[in-house]
Amino acid sequence: MSLRATAAAAVLLALAAAVPVHADTHDPAPGAVPAPGPAPVPGGDGGLFLTVSGGDESWIRGVRLRCSPRPSGPHPDAEGACAALDTARGNLDRLPGDQHPCTKRFDPVTARAVGEWRGLRLEWRRTYPNACVLDTAAGPLFRF
Repeated sequence: MSLRATAAAAVLLALAAAVPVHADTHDPAPGAVPAPGPAPVPGGDGGLFLTVSGGDESWIRGVRLRCSPRPSGPHPDAEGACAALDTARGNLDRLPGDQHPCTKRFDPVTARAVGEWRGLRLEWRRTYPNACVLDTAAGPLFRF
């Protein structure tokens, strides 16, 4: 891994670690880990920090997504991404996705989500054979 990619990854991980953790009264979704700590403060949702990186981590990009009290943040389709998370009840393994054909070209990408969704602490990571397969599985969540 290059020094530049290592530095970018360190900065992104430091930002993700700074996400505040709050409890909520929502029923936990399968695969989601309830967050310990005090009750959430209105508007205090730290949101999710989403990243996508190349298989050899030669590149990485990331964005913050907040879904409470309304979709916001620099994610280009915050409403669509939050709607997908709502449909999956916060379980990223159950995202509705966007089914379409993909090539079989092997160019792996790794998607990560760290932070909070509606009071639930989430830490999720999955590697896909290529960006098209990621898009098919995750729909708008990782389209940034």
